[in-house]
Amino acid sequence: MTIAVDKLSDPAVRRLLGAVNSGDRDAFFAALTDDATMSDDGSERDLADWVDREIFSSHGHIEVQTEKSGGRAVVADYRNDTWGEMRTAWRFTVAPDGRVSRFETGQA
Repeated sequence: MTIAVDKLSDPAVRRLLGAVNSGDRDAFFAALTDDATMSDDGSERDLADWVDREIFSSHGHIEVQTEKSGGRAVVADYRNDTWGEMRTAWRFTVAPDGRVSRFETGQA
């Protein structure tokens, strides 16, 4: 059973993942701090390059299966045109201003 993105517990994660599913790059970056960082499968990545390649140019979509840590850790089925569908884990760090300052993703 999936959890609708608009029902996720953490508002910052809700905004970020909602932007993924709506294909809204501007809203995605607005949900991040200016100095946000990320990693994929334990390797640091250039955030803008990764996001364009793995989400927006390849029509990424996320379906959350479970959430923990107040909504700041999720397991989800993620799919895009490049890799197809895979089970992924995501962890989010939220800054005091309510935006995501870091996310880490990888295969679950």
